[in-house]
Amino acid sequence: MSNQVKEFNDYRAKMNEKLLADNNLVIKRIFNLDTNAYAEGALDVKTKELLGLVASAVLRCDDCIKYHLETSFKEGISKEEMMEAMGIATLVGGTIVIPHLRRAYEFWEALEENAL
Repeated sequence: MSNQVKEFNDYRAKMNEKLLADNNLVIKRIFNLDTNAYAEGALDVKTKELLGLVASAVLRCDDCIKYHLETSFKEGISKEEMMEAMGIATLVGGTIVIPHLRRAYEFWEALEENAL
């Protein structure tokens, strides 16, 4: 596994475990809501992940972008679909999103490397 992907996942898992172990009801409910929001519904999981990716890029959250990229990759979204979604994100968010687009592309390449 690419160091970039592994480091992201290891840190995320470690800190999520700590946050949830703190037993804060509001935090637990937010985590649960987030998980359930991306479940299959009227929209399929792939569509929801692309929506999450676009929103994350527009809001300029690199951790969120990485999370949605990895989940999108696992759901079978193609590089072309991901880039089309990121194109919309860049259009909506403006040129300030371009640095996040660069890092997203780099992370996608790391995901592809791991799949080999």
